[in-house]
Amino acid sequence: MFSTFATGSAGNMSWTIIYIVAIAAMFYFMLIRPSKKQNKSRAEMLNALCVGDEIYTTGGILGTVTRIKEKTIWLRISEKCEIELLKDAIAGVNKNKKSAAEN
Repeated sequence: MFSTFATGSAGNMSWTIIYIVAIAAMFYFMLIRPSKKQNKSRAEMLNALCVGDEIYTTGGILGTVTRIKEKTIWLRISEKCEIELLKDAIAGVNKNKKSAAEN
């Protein structure tokens, strides 16, 4: 009785391990890897930020970077109005304004 059960469970155990490894690989390739790639590209964007760049924030504010500090930036949103924002609030650099200025 015990020998039959042990033999049957060894076969099931190998399939269980294969399923666990397959699920772990799916999680890595579908969740962890893309998240790391996105974090890396965001860090590169923030490090490449310089004075004069046109940016937009997560709150929808558009403006021009006037000063950059370690964790914050100063953003000119109108002629006489500047605000200080955390770098985490930056959603992206406005590529359309940059390419129009170069042409």
